Amino acid sequence: MEPRKPSLALAVLIFLAVAVLIVFSVLVWEVDIHISLILGAILAGIFGVFYLKYDYDTIEKGIIDGIMTGMQACLILYTVGPLVGTWIASGVVPTMIYYGLSILSPGIFLFATLIICSVVALSTGTSWGTSGTVGIALMGIALGLGIPAPLTAGVIISGAYFGDKMSPLSDTTNLAPAVAGTDLFQHIRAMIWTTGPTYVIVSVITIVIGFKYGGGSLDLGKIEALKALMDAEFWISPIALLAPIVVIGLSAARKPALPSLYAGILVAVVFAIIQGVGVGDILNIMQYGYAPSLSAEIAGASEDAAALAALLSENGITIAPEIATEAANDIVKLMERGGLQSMNWTISLILCAFTFGSVMEVCGFLKVMLEAIMKPIRTVGGMVTATILSCFVCDIFLGDQYLSIAMPGRMFKLAFDDKGLHPRMLSRSLEDAGTLLSVLIPWNTCGAYHTTVLGVPTLEYAPYAFLNYLNPLVAIAMTYMGIGIFWRGKDGEPVKGGKTRPADLV
Repeated sequence: MEPRKPSLALAVLIFLAVAVLIVFSVLVWEVDIHISLILGAILAGIFGVFYLKYDYDTIEKGIIDGIMTGMQACLILYTVGPLVGTWIASGVVPTMIYYGLSILSPGIFLFATLIICSVVALSTGTSWGTSGTVGIALMGIALGLGIPAPLTAGVIISGAYFGDKMSPLSDTTNLAPAVAGTDLFQHIRAMIWTTGPTYVIVSVITIVIGFKYGGGSLDLGKIEALKALMDAEFWISPIALLAPIVVIGLSAARKPALPSLYAGILVAVVFAIIQGVGVGDILNIMQYGYAPSLSAEIAGASEDAAALAALLSENGITIAPEIATEAANDIVKLMERGGLQSMNWTISLILCAFTFGSVMEVCGFLKVMLEAIMKPIRTVGGMVTATILSCFVCDIFLGDQYLSIAMPGRMFKLAFDDKGLHPRMLSRSLEDAGTLLSVLIPWNTCGAYHTTVLGVPTLEYAPYAFLNYLNPLVAIAMTYMGIGIFWRGKDGEPVKGGKTRPADLV
């Protein structure tokens, strides 16, 4: 028996049921959403098997295939964990923080953060690698400058996703044109129309917000305390910057992401061994992350003035005990991270999200909702809006940016072709939403990852990830204004036009 096609009402009912469950999990019960996603998959699967008459084996195979789609993300996560741990233990991240505290001021910090993350991500093609390396260092600098962590995390993400989105080395930048049926550089040129103006807006925002912190008094005592403690506990040297240089260089040379990251780990391991760290300790750090020792001792001695004074004296730290304990607590919170095991929460969330998303896709619920969105669309602006909304729905229900590009891309490709629009319009819209909005969803692979590495909940940094939510809005507005619209020429070339297809192409 052929399975039934689900009705729109049933698809929306399941959508709303799971959405309510997730909202209650996050806002009312304050629990992780892993089980909520599994319950959503069970609910969709029950309707799929008993009402739509899908074979269970088909659904299970769909789940396995969906999870396999996310395996590359899981491998990267399991690589970034050891990388973060070794980069902290060997002094790479502390060195970046130390020199950052020396040269950056509050007034320019946010704008500088945006530029730094943009350049690194553009060079490497990875927002994840950018956030997990220089992003952590910038979070530490912000701590010393008195800039809120959610604001800093949002700006880091804005810069990282701009660079990732515009880099020819990025996987999503290659996936979107492949799905839409255009080439890579047509796709990048098309994105300049929407991402360029958005980046200018975000730059202005970071400069304006920076004035707020630039006018305040700089806590030099705390900055010097942080630098003194890091200098006492870690190896601080410009040579340590060789590790990120190696990763960026290999990525720029178009080497695969995993070998490039492991090269960065190898450099850090060599630095750690030179400093006298045992091989067993290094392996433990790669497995469980780095745990500060001296800073933890200083923080723990806050109630014993004599012990604290002796500890500071033994290590040649000449700062006030009160400031020392405050700075030590900050360093412990910032540096106690990394390791393969630290990624298990995120990876289990990825598996749960893919399980739910795969059931929704296999049983046809997602397709029905996307078709309903597309049905009344007649204008170019409406088509772009529908594509962006569909990508957002996929980001929520499929839990991964790759699927949020691939699914709507397959759905809307024929509609864009029938309209006479150049495929670069579709590929641009897929990245404007599918890539950028993914990091704003707590249970999406991107949202979960950045929460893990930056230490800031998704819903707290989301309002400050300016580029990620402004870019889709700018794309919609520009299309309705007839700006940056490209039609398919007689030989398949892009032809710039307005809201309607040029007469000579009809």
